[in-house]
Amino acid sequence: MDAAPAFTAVLFGLRGCLVHAASGTPSPAPGALAALASLRQRQVPCIWLDDLDLEHGKRLAQVLPAWLPGQALNGARSAAPNACWQALMALESERLEGSVLVSGDPCLLQSGLNAGLWTVGLAACSPFCDHSSRQWQAMTPQEQDLARGKATLELFSLGVHSVIDHLEALATCLEDIAQRRRKGEKP
Repeated sequence: MDAAPAFTAVLFGLRGCLVHAASGTPSPAPGALAALASLRQRQVPCIWLDDLDLEHGKRLAQVLPAWLPGQALNGARSAAPNACWQALMALESERLEGSVLVSGDPCLLQSGLNAGLWTVGLAACSPFCDHSSRQWQAMTPQEQDLARGKATLELFSLGVHSVIDHLEALATCLEDIAQRRRKGEKP
């Protein structure tokens, strides 16, 4: 069997995807450090994106590896593809093919789709599943599962290519995308 095509780059949303900031204290999201370490070991360039100003983004990103660059969107909340293209340029990426965006933010995912990237939605990190809200914490496990299911459907309705709950499932998801690419599928 042919080796999976190499990924050009993986772009991540910062807040909610790589970093949780419950009660104002940032911490790596479950699976974030392991996913980043695995991608770095495979020499896949990575970068985070967020609509925060760069200073605030860097404060949140302090809990992530120092080698991981960031791209602040400086308050821009747009589905325009520019944010993704600028991040790829910051990584000095030579091509768009094989680039992936991972986020729970529908606007950022739409930007990735508009830019021609593969997209992976994070259901548990989407606005539909705000873990820091009192409403979420008051839900029963069954209600939380139902909310994650609804978030999954919402993300798929955007047109994202894959949806996973958490970054712990990213490796398997990327393998699936590699298989799809091997078969000639394009985003």
